[in-house]
Amino acid sequence: MKRLFQRFFICALSVLSVASLTGTVIGNAAQSSAVYVSPNGAAGSSGTLENPVTLYAAVTMVSPGGTIYMLPGTYRYTDRLVIERGNDGSSGCMKTIRPYGEGDVVLDFSSQPYGDPSKTNNPRGLQINGSYWHILGLEVKGSADNGIYVAGNHNVIESCETDQNRDTGLQIGRYEPSAEKDEWPSDNLILKCASHDNFDPDNGEDADGFACKLTAGNGNVFRQCIACYNTDDGWDLYTKKSTGAIGPVTIESCVAYSNGSTSSGQGTSNSDGNGFKLGGSEIAVSHIVKNCVSFNNSKHGFTYNSNPGSITLQNCTAFHNGTKSGRNFSFDKGSHRFINCLSYEGKSSDKVSGTDVDSSSVWWQNGRSVNAKGLVCSGADFVSLTPSVTWNSDGTICLGNFLKLKGGSDLIGSGSPAGTNIGADFS
Repeated sequence: MKRLFQRFFICALSVLSVASLTGTVIGNAAQSSAVYVSPNGAAGSSGTLENPVTLYAAVTMVSPGGTIYMLPGTYRYTDRLVIERGNDGSSGCMKTIRPYGEGDVVLDFSSQPYGDPSKTNNPRGLQINGSYWHILGLEVKGSADNGIYVAGNHNVIESCETDQNRDTGLQIGRYEPSAEKDEWPSDNLILKCASHDNFDPDNGEDADGFACKLTAGNGNVFRQCIACYNTDDGWDLYTKKSTGAIGPVTIESCVAYSNGSTSSGQGTSNSDGNGFKLGGSEIAVSHIVKNCVSFNNSKHGFTYNSNPGSITLQNCTAFHNGTKSGRNFSFDKGSHRFINCLSYEGKSSDKVSGTDVDSSSVWWQNGRSVNAKGLVCSGADFVSLTPSVTWNSDGTICLGNFLKLKGGSDLIGSGSPAGTNIGADFS
């Protein structure tokens, strides 16, 4: 199968000379503005291009504002890699990990031991307990738990791919069970990332594409990300009573599709298969979801999942969800706000509780797509209903003509405020 997630949008890095390295000594660790890593690097090396070091060592060597350059190749690990709490960059001086040159960098944790999660704590892949880190252009695969776990603040995970992990691909949550609520991770940005084919072998109901759940603070954002072929959900913002409400999450210009089983058909009867699951345990959290698309998921496209708060969904499009059972939009309770949302060809009629602002949304009801003003949507309103999801050269999502409104469609300019289109727009 042609690899959808090739990171062709990672620009080639300019070559730095070894002479450009600067360093200071903090404690017993040499702090450098540039540290080089290779699959066969040695822990005791200097970290220059000629003498690369291991990634385990490099994260303790790089200074704020500095960069760890990873030479292309596959890095195989049996232990998790942790960026410890207190190992921080700062605002304007983030610590960066990125590929050196144009080749792929793969962190492969597939040799980690795996046990029943109810009886053992399986190791994660890359765990970021520190703050102000920028992780760019890496593939993280095969972990016995989460591929990437973000537990610090003000981190940016950009153009990364998480796949074939045995729990959620990328998750945001507290660094340890004893962490107080004011220590929960906040203000992290997940940008232009893809998470797919994550599968938990024990029961198939935990491996999502992306999760910001249980113990996450305020200000976490997902933007221009794709979640597909994950055993459970595309996005999971689950809350539970023992830990209480998480901070509101913003999801912008993201796409979830074909969740509920992997691309090879791995799934179980416990696999949910929602595109965007936005709550849990009847705990109110007012998340924001804008310009997102959800299609071909086995259950719901967008669901409140018992969140009785005031979720805002704006210019979101759902198409052909509930391939096994479910709806395009499932919001049975709550004071949610819907603006310019578009639902077409769902398995069952939508349920929406809250306010449809200016009657601007078009819902799938009894086999037809219509809004409160009598505006009807049909296949003729779209340039194409053939799924297509790729990347533009700048790393943003490209849907091509898929779900693009055709010129002359009544949905163009009929939203709120007046002149705004109905549905998502990735053009």
